[in-house]
Amino acid sequence: MSRSLPVALALILAASLASADEKPSFLNVWPGKAPGETKEIGKEGFREPMGKERASVQRLENVSVPTLTLYAPPKEKNSGCAVIVAPGGGYTILAWDLEGTEVAEWLNTLGVTAFVLKYRVPKREGFANNEPPLMDAQRAVSLVRSKASDFGIDPARLGMLGFSAGGNLTAKTCFLYDKRAYEKLDAVDDVSCRPDFGVIVYGGGWMDDAGQLKPEFTPNDKTPPLFLTGALNDGQVPENGVAMLLGLKAAKVPGELHLYDSGGHGYGLRKSEFACHTWPARCGDWLAQRGLLKK
Repeated sequence: MSRSLPVALALILAASLASADEKPSFLNVWPGKAPGETKEIGKEGFREPMGKERASVQRLENVSVPTLTLYAPPKEKNSGCAVIVAPGGGYTILAWDLEGTEVAEWLNTLGVTAFVLKYRVPKREGFANNEPPLMDAQRAVSLVRSKASDFGIDPARLGMLGFSAGGNLTAKTCFLYDKRAYEKLDAVDDVSCRPDFGVIVYGGGWMDDAGQLKPEFTPNDKTPPLFLTGALNDGQVPENGVAMLLGLKAAKVPGELHLYDSGGHGYGLRKSEFACHTWPARCGDWLAQRGLLKK
């Protein structure tokens, strides 16, 4: 995954994906080096499990070349809806399969075109609040929307879905769309970077120490609709979810929250003994009820 294809090949890549059974293709998020990249961080690759880490999760580390990996549904199922998927990993690694490729494959079953975002990790020195990943996410939304006709998607039905740190990144992208985290590069940056909806799975980080929504994460009438889910035994995730839902209600923005009794953190879509693994069905219902899956 360390080698990327130029953005100019996006149309060719999209046209080549005749079915979901074909190998997915990827394209660069940036036309050159990503903004703010000045130091070598090590070779990109999958990390060997350490300590209590599960060997069943692919942990991608040392990302300096952000890409979008395209997963297209079968043409006959394509609804026109699209989602950019942001894996979690504490802004240190990316849980590439658990919260990335497996999610894209599930979205394809709904007729949704998926783009797995490989954003920059680990955290960079000299940047506050994980700005490089936000740069990558904002650029990714604009890039996909600017190529909507090439990918056979509706530019007004482009959402973002993230887990854990990727959920935090999804929230940032849904709320901080009115100001770019980087200087404009080209015409792609003239295209809106606001997701049309967001799905956040065991995410958080939008509450202050007093338990209130931070100003930059307080919903208003332009905030995209949000679907949130998590488990009650997962740190501050429940409190963050409830605070966001109440904020959405106050702003009269559509929102839905599913909190499960157990499940902890980091389960992705994989089945377990807990009911938390049923969240994809609830999310699919939400997408359908909002008319996002209509052809």
